Amino acid sequence: MKQIRKMTIRGLLSALLLTCFMPVEGATIEKPWDHGRLKVSDNRRYLVHEDGAPFFWLGNTAWLISERLNRDEVEYYLTQERLQGYNVEQIQVLNAVPTYNIYGHQANDASFNFSRYSIPGVYGYWEHLDYIVDFAASQGIYIAMDCIWGSQIERMSVGKAMAYGKFLGERYKNKPNIIWMIGGDIMGDKGTDAWDALARAIKKADPNHLMTFHPRGRTTSAWWYNDREWLDFNMFQSGHRRYGQRNGDGDYTIKDNTEEDNWRYVLMSWPRSMGGELESEVLHPVIDGEPSYEDIPQGLHDFSAPRWQAADVRRYAYWAVFGGCFGHTYGHNSIMQFMRPGLLGSFGAEKPWWEAMRDPGYQQMKYLKWLILSLPFTDRQVDQSIVAGQNGERYDYVVACRGTDYLLAYDYSGRPVSLDLTKISGEKKNVWVMNPADGTLQYLGEMDNSVHSFSFDVAYQQGADRVVIAIDSTKDYLRKDAARVSERF
Repeated sequence: MKQIRKMTIRGLLSALLLTCFMPVEGATIEKPWDHGRLKVSDNRRYLVHEDGAPFFWLGNTAWLISERLNRDEVEYYLTQERLQGYNVEQIQVLNAVPTYNIYGHQANDASFNFSRYSIPGVYGYWEHLDYIVDFAASQGIYIAMDCIWGSQIERMSVGKAMAYGKFLGERYKNKPNIIWMIGGDIMGDKGTDAWDALARAIKKADPNHLMTFHPRGRTTSAWWYNDREWLDFNMFQSGHRRYGQRNGDGDYTIKDNTEEDNWRYVLMSWPRSMGGELESEVLHPVIDGEPSYEDIPQGLHDFSAPRWQAADVRRYAYWAVFGGCFGHTYGHNSIMQFMRPGLLGSFGAEKPWWEAMRDPGYQQMKYLKWLILSLPFTDRQVDQSIVAGQNGERYDYVVACRGTDYLLAYDYSGRPVSLDLTKISGEKKNVWVMNPADGTLQYLGEMDNSVHSFSFDVAYQQGADRVVIAIDSTKDYLRKDAARVSERF
């Protein structure tokens, strides 16, 4: 009876999703790779396309998509992702040995001989993964493939890693929307030889797609792989802990009471010559590939603990990007595991994934993307000297960045802040305040070239976050009468 009930729910959901998803005939979906393949910008901080078009990575953690979603659900999910501005899906290819998908198809066994499971004319595990990749491409979405989750590395020898890397690289080298992720929630010094073998085998077969390493929580790939020839950009996982939350970790890697300060990991991934903490002088772009998820218990394991909310995921996003990241990855407790009735959820997840896509934090990430893409992209740099006087700590810490002719400051707690507008060009500055919860803009007027104090008509902390935007008055990046930041201006 339990299996029949699951199938009934799945069938009803598929019918609902097909009803909800009505393609618009003749609608044109932008394909970012029409601007050429992704590459690292000349200043080594960002990702751009071959023709110079900027690429702001707005990712989502869709780890179990190939295991949990059928074709109809894949189409619904990825279509909604596009509509909400997401352009990268971080997925697990192999979660276990063996891994099975929703149809019961097997991906692998302990031999890592994939010819047994990819048979011409048979729709198996790999063909379903191909379908996910191809449908994502139709929506203009990249697939960031985490090849095998870190917990499985002991089951993959160097020889198996080389064979697997060759299989993956050859299978997906001609797909336009692939980004490679080595590792998978693991310390970078565990399984190093196998990770290197996997990465190099993929790169040998497919030298044209970018590659990174997904590390364990509260670490950055830069600590272990920054000088590797196969690494194109660094990724850190700021994790799910709140300030002061330790949970008995024996290998804790950061200072007490800095657990939520994800902006610190950018500095950990930058050379000391740039004001960072890395001994290596090699600079790579960096991103927070896994911050705290919306609706997940703080610290993961105590389900009675408070859950991270929309304001928290906004804070992680703006702190990371204004702190120097080239984009950001969002996560939701139910979406990352595609929770549905009939499944026993991990980390206390209960909400069906399609309902989670209505949660506020999920729908608010696009405003950050639209804001950044409305301004010159590759000249943005962190500049905390914009914050005049004493900056705050923890939730009161204001993160600021600027280009030549614009500056941005993110104030999470809504406390009054003073900003030095002389840090950018222009005798006069047009100034706005943006609400990250809905993208609305309030034009404050034209201000002279000096230090100005800003206060906001909001309650302290929860939901009080604001972005101050100042632009050289001779520039027209934003309209003075714009009601909200938008995808098109």
